[in-house]
Order: sequence, then C-alpha cells, then structure tokens
Amino acid sequence: MHKHLLALLLAASSLAQAAPLKVAASFSVLSNLVQEVGGQRVEVSSLVGMDEDAHVWQARPADLKKLSATSLFFVNGLGFEGWLKRVEQASAYKGQVITVSKNIKPREMADDHGHEGHQHGHTDPHAWHDPRAVVSMVEEIKLALSKADPAGATEYAQNAARFTTQITQLDQKISAAFAAIPAAKRKVVTSHDALGYLGARYQLQLLPLQSISTEAEPSARQMAALIREIRNNNIRAVFAENISNPKLIEQIARETQAKVGPALYTDALSKNAPSWLAMFSHNTQAILDALK
Repeated sequence: MHKHLLALLLAASSLAQAAPLKVAASFSVLSNLVQEVGGQRVEVSSLVGMDEDAHVWQARPADLKKLSATSLFFVNGLGFEGWLKRVEQASAYKGQVITVSKNIKPREMADDHGHEGHQHGHTDPHAWHDPRAVVSMVEEIKLALSKADPAGATEYAQNAARFTTQITQLDQKISAAFAAIPAAKRKVVTSHDALGYLGARYQLQLLPLQSISTEAEPSARQMAALIREIRNNNIRAVFAENISNPKLIEQIARETQAKVGPALYTDALSKNAPSWLAMFSHNTQAILDALK
C-alpha cells in the first residue's frame, strides 16, 4: 500500500515538473523566437497571429484571457506594440513583461518617414530583420526563461546557442550573396518601411510606399515620385507583404513594367514561412533573385 502511494506521489511530482511554462508573445515572429529557446519546456501563446498586422490589431476577449493565464509576456518594444498598455490594463496582467529589444540600438528614421499622431515617432521597431539584433533578442529570452524556470536553464542555454549558430550562419551566407551584387543595383521597393534594419545590414536602398506603420496610405505625390525613381533607376521588381493589400504595389508595377515579386513576410509569419529562419531566408532570397 505504501509503495503504491509513493509511486503515485512520484508520478504526480513528475507530471508537475513536466508541465510547460506558460508564456505569451506579442506577435508571431517573437513567438517563434521564444519557442526556439524554450523548446518543450514552454507553451507560447501569440497575441497577434500569423498573417495579422500588429499595427492595426485589436485585442479580443479571448486574447485577454489567454494573456492573463501566462507568467511571462515577451514584447518587442521600440514602440511596435502601440496597444500594449491597453492590453495590460484590460487583462489585469500580473506577470512579468520582457522587452527583448532592450539592448538593441534602434534605427532612427528621417523626418519624412513619420506621420502626425503615430505612436512610433522616429524609431523603427522592426529590429528582427537584422540577424545581429535577433541574436540579442534570443539572449534576453534565454535570461528571462532561465530566471522563471531555473531547472531548465541548461536546456535554454543549449537551445539558444544552437539557434544563435543557425542565425549567424544564415547571416554570413546572405552577406556574401548581397556583396556579390553591385551597390548601385541594390534598390528595393516594398509596401511599407519594415525592412530598414535588413537594408542597413546588407547595404540596400529601400524605397517604401508607406512609412513605418501600415496605417498611413501614400499620397498621390509620393506615388508619382516613387514611380519616377523606379523608372529612372530601372528597378525591375517591387514587393508587397503578407500583411498588406497588394493593390498599390500592383498599380506601380503596371505603370513601370516592373515585376511584382513574391510577397515578403515582414511583421508576421505565415503558413509558407512559419519560423524566423524560414521568413528571413524567403525574404532575402526573393530580394536577391530580383536584383540579379
């Protein structure tokens, strides 16, 4: 009888230890980074899902309930989650909020990229498009998970090291590929200015239709100026994004005879790019193919 009771207690203890740590991430790209580091020890809920636009996202009751059940909430920061305070208050969140960009030097925008009243100001929040910034984010995630779950610290460190190696190797490969293209040809037209960190990393000149947020439509004057730039520089491809309406990009392509390239994954993952590694590989290869 005592042996049977002891076995039950040990089994219950094992199950309790095996229960994953429940955490949340603000959007799908960050959710994947957390999952890569956390592995099987964490259960990650993403508030903004795949193919959803975090710039215009609004929380539903189910989202608030999901968040309130977690002990850690990972956010990008840099003004990306303009709705963050509202969601924290509405969910009465009691857990810890981890800002993964805390050690990243933000990319500052030129004055003409902003628009009145938008929460981003002149700081570009899309740091996850620079592999070096992602390595910093992975480190912050590892530290936060290890503090919340000390028993898993070794596993988190191993996962982070493996993932960092994959990121670095991909970065080296992409750097070499872009370096083989003359700098004068590295011009890219995109739906909105989400790839500034990628552009800075690989010395690309980006010509976005919209500013940092997808909330603002370009003016007729901006459209005309961009069309002239495409024609004058013989830019052969333009890119829409999985979170945006391709209508404007398609209009520009018609007027310039440029090719519409594959949709880029910028602010959200997708079925065809379900991880950061897949997203970054797809985006950079699509741009490389267009520039060759």
